[in-house]
Amino acid sequence: MSHQPPGPGHRPGRRAFHRAALATLALPILARAQRGGTDSPHRAIYMAQGADRDARLLAEAKKQGTVVMYTSLNLKDSVPITEAFEKKTGLKVELWRASSEKVLQRGVTEARAGRYSPDIFETNGPEMEALYRERLLDEFWSPYFKDLPPAAFPSHRHYVADRFNFFTIGYNTNLVKPNEVPKAYEDLADPRWAGRVGLEAGDVDWFGAMVHAMGEQKGLAFFRALAANRPQIRSGHTLMAELLASGEIPLIADIYNHNVERLKVKDAPVEWKAIEPTFGRPNAIGVARHAPHPHAALAFADFMLSPEGQELIKKRNRVPSSRAVHTKLNDFPFRMIDPVITLDEDAKWEKLWTDLFLKGKKIERKSES
Repeated sequence: MSHQPPGPGHRPGRRAFHRAALATLALPILARAQRGGTDSPHRAIYMAQGADRDARLLAEAKKQGTVVMYTSLNLKDSVPITEAFEKKTGLKVELWRASSEKVLQRGVTEARAGRYSPDIFETNGPEMEALYRERLLDEFWSPYFKDLPPAAFPSHRHYVADRFNFFTIGYNTNLVKPNEVPKAYEDLADPRWAGRVGLEAGDVDWFGAMVHAMGEQKGLAFFRALAANRPQIRSGHTLMAELLASGEIPLIADIYNHNVERLKVKDAPVEWKAIEPTFGRPNAIGVARHAPHPHAALAFADFMLSPEGQELIKKRNRVPSSRAVHTKLNDFPFRMIDPVITLDEDAKWEKLWTDLFLKGKKIERKSES
């Protein structure tokens, strides 16, 4: 299994795209996507069904021998998954891992130069949406779609969530008494939480989704009240969880629940709670429109969405999207953040966020996937 980019003499871009740059990228992309098109060379493969579908797919995939994946899933989590796929199918996985912004950047740059290397993209929802707008993804069908919630699918169905990051509250059980645990986000505006709440510095899309859900007037009023309570701002969800466990921050309003769970199994005094509205960032998988190995691409997508692949995601202490895999990490009502907030409304929400919580300073984001 290779962890390097396929093909000689090709290097990833020197800098990652800032999320604000996604909106700039998306403008010409959206126009291109809206024009549509029929250049889908593998549609018959990707949409095939029937009783012998799986056997035919694997037979053709073995002739291709290889599947190339661009992903932002870190190597300690992606390598065990790809190794299991290799063992099961006999296919080889060529894995290129980078930040979600670099996955998008590389995919777009190569395609605009007429180079089509990846078979599979697997990364954060906003970047997958940008790849769709660039028309680098194709619709596909999998027998495991039946196990996925409606929130796993965008309306155009050109990618599907294989894992989620959920924004929940997290609290230190030594510092927050059971009767103090908030029942609603509005509770965090109470003066008793002054200086005791943490926020992750780059969660602009969560902020935008929350304001949308509450109604703009009510939502902005809540966040202004929260800002008046002087929340502690830090960059990086993993760091936030560590600060919660250490007791430096008693409660965090926008923590990934799987990061809390990873610390709980190490006996850290932490707990999480899903409060309505609970929003998630989908991390999704999609097959490349011009995949060099289309049968192998679809076979890998099937594996990732199968109970076997989803159990491996769960085993890595991440949140699988499949309902066929039981985990309390997704056993509550939730909504997905609309990619439009990230791609098309980023400037609006980033300005409001930085004015409220960062004194107008530029956001420094850490790459996590």
